[in-house]
Amino acid sequence: GIELIDLLCFNQAEYIRFNSTVGRFVGYTEYGLKNAEAWNSDAGILGQEQAQLESYCKHNADIDYSAILDKT
Repeated sequence: GIELIDLLCFNQAEYIRFNSTVGRFVGYTEYGLKNAEAWNSDAGILGQEQAQLESYCKHNADIDYSAILDKT
């Protein structure tokens, strides 16, 4: 399967991450924890992240996989 990991950093330090396998945000700092709590309770934001998996990741994986098969 395909997994989307969307992480946000500030000053080169990761403060929050969305993992499509878990289906929610995880915070790593006080600010990240507060945002994770808010964003995990917002079905619209969670839906946008899952939509990226479907529209971007899976779409491009199919293209990349096809290109690899064409070269073998």
